[in-house]
Amino acid sequence: MGKIINKRLESLDILRGFDLFCLVILAPFLWAVATAVDSEPVNSFMQSCFAHKSWDGFGPWDMVMPLFMFMSGITIPFALSKSKQLANKRSAYFRVIKRFISLWILGMVCQGGLLSLNIDSIYIFTNTLQAIAVGYLVASILFLNCSIRTQVIFAIICLFGYWGLMEFVSVGGYGGGDYSQSGNLAEWADRVVLGRFRDGAQVGSEGVEFCPWYYYTWILSSINFVVTVLAGSFAGHILKSKNSDQKKWRLLLVIGILLIVAGNIIGIWHPINKPIFSSSMTLLSSGYSFMLMAIFYYIIDVRGCVKYLRWLKVLGMNSILAYVLSCVVSFTCVVTSIFWGTEQYLGEFYPVLIAFGNVSILFTILYILYKKGIFLKV
Repeated sequence: MGKIINKRLESLDILRGFDLFCLVILAPFLWAVATAVDSEPVNSFMQSCFAHKSWDGFGPWDMVMPLFMFMSGITIPFALSKSKQLANKRSAYFRVIKRFISLWILGMVCQGGLLSLNIDSIYIFTNTLQAIAVGYLVASILFLNCSIRTQVIFAIICLFGYWGLMEFVSVGGYGGGDYSQSGNLAEWADRVVLGRFRDGAQVGSEGVEFCPWYYYTWILSSINFVVTVLAGSFAGHILKSKNSDQKKWRLLLVIGILLIVAGNIIGIWHPINKPIFSSSMTLLSSGYSFMLMAIFYYIIDVRGCVKYLRWLKVLGMNSILAYVLSCVVSFTCVVTSIFWGTEQYLGEFYPVLIAFGNVSILFTILYILYKKGIFLKV
């Protein structure tokens, strides 16, 4: 934990807060309401806006993870620019590697079964924080040692390289342009590299048994995790530049539109797919991220319309802690202990009260830390 004293990019904190608000506050509460109401229009709305696409396609909820990754990239030019000018970058490398390890361990705490203290329940690579860790590590090293032009070329090579691997490489019946859940090359890579330590995998009588419904991939997908964080770093480069505020937000907006168009065009041949983090999806989500950053920057930092949005900084300035707490700690027992007597009156809406109490306690903890200036730094 540490105290933040330097002036920050307020629009970034608020956009990050908005992303975390949707993930850890709004969605759990609305799903509780939808379950209680149980009507077709409500269920349809929730599936459209607050659930991932099962395979191909892209919806609003598919933006949560890539936006989080994109915003981690924005901080790179602000945090490492001074180190980039130094001949000896040892201290910068130490900071980057320390953050990589911290994020990786926290990812295992959130979703890798680390807290189970049972080797049979531990999964190595399966969480958003670990995707950020990989992208941040590579993007930071590139930023410290390469020009912006070289970084852009590297990102383009990664995008086409991933597509080329998925399209033309075939191993053991996987790949070769097969983008099905059980036949794509990224699926093969995860099974071979992670094996027993892949999410949901277990060791049975005939060896490793993979979970039949888990098709998220991480090993080859890391190529585009890097691109997503790099895209954020490019946005950070624009925001840190000496250009006028008007030029900054317009440039972010134009780049966002171009990336969205590119993602949709490439998606004709290379499916837009979040579970395997396809190159078309990476372009599309990065485009939306650029646009969101442009809009928030214009509204908050250019126009100064921040009065009713500043509360989102409670989540945005402690985003890692907010995410970890929502994954690891449940305050349901506390809320149930206080309101257990209301179940007889609320009926099916009792879980709504419990969900509201749960997210309220989470927000209250973050609010107290925010007011005291205490933030988790990794």
